[in-house]
Amino acid sequence: MPFLPVGGQAVLEGVMMRAPSKVAVVVRRPDGTTEAMERPFRSITLRVKWLGVPVLRGAVSLFETMYLGISALNFSADVAVRDEPAGGGAPKASGGFAMVQGLTVLVSLALGAMLFVVLPARATPVLQQAFGLPGRTAFGLIDGGLRLLVFVGYLLLISRWKEMARVLGYHGAEHKAIHAIEAGVELTPENVQRFPRLHPRCGTTFLFIVVLVSIVVFTIIGRPDGLGAHLLRIACMPLIAGVAFEFIRLSGKYQDVPLVRAITWPGMQFQRLTTREPDLEMCAVAIASLKLVLDDPTVVRMQREGGPRDVSFVQ
Repeated sequence: MPFLPVGGQAVLEGVMMRAPSKVAVVVRRPDGTTEAMERPFRSITLRVKWLGVPVLRGAVSLFETMYLGISALNFSADVAVRDEPAGGGAPKASGGFAMVQGLTVLVSLALGAMLFVVLPARATPVLQQAFGLPGRTAFGLIDGGLRLLVFVGYLLLISRWKEMARVLGYHGAEHKAIHAIEAGVELTPENVQRFPRLHPRCGTTFLFIVVLVSIVVFTIIGRPDGLGAHLLRIACMPLIAGVAFEFIRLSGKYQDVPLVRAITWPGMQFQRLTTREPDLEMCAVAIASLKLVLDDPTVVRMQREGGPRDVSFVQ
């Protein structure tokens, strides 16, 4: 079975799954029951032809993914608040969720631009002078190395955040469920549990590819000397994300090619920080969410025909 156009995201005590024409979220409530939300969603890149061109579609999909992810997080938070104990004490995970949601939005937008783009560029000339490494290429490599350190530091922070442990477990369950449907096995918690929690199309791998592409692009642009140059770098980030998106699509199609595996391997290892081994209940939630989107016409056709090996979603 080829990679299917299905992606997902972990939320508070649940999993979101997305297919080309619909989105579903399943959340486990404290009493052990589950609550689901599903709705149609068709990417604007399919409705507006010029937005579907390579690279540009990746930038558009990035913003769509952020929108869908925040909507899914809000749904899972609503379920948690609705089940809040009568005494007013919030469920243990809800406070962590509020912090996670705030970090997701703020870091990816405002702080992300500062830490990932501006500060490395400001610190690099100091390091060049200290180590006697002049030149555009040295600037690009040091600048890129600092961005990689920021990326790894963020992942380490998330992995050590105890309130995130169950969210990372659901992230692992989401990956395992997609592996299972791609392998064509029966979707049971026991079957899903057998698959690896790392997946080549994970958003963690996507972010690693963003770092690599940014090194090349920012080296070409050169050292930023003023506010305008810094803004140009920030403006290039959607373009860089679009290039990374296209690579992730191709990596799904050509995962058997050694060079592709070599490039995606580090990103997959970083997933050891952003996923945890799920329990069977987490796998059951991921399966329930996945089943809600499997009637998508594109998914049905690809399961029936066994192809083509084309990937439309970054998880």
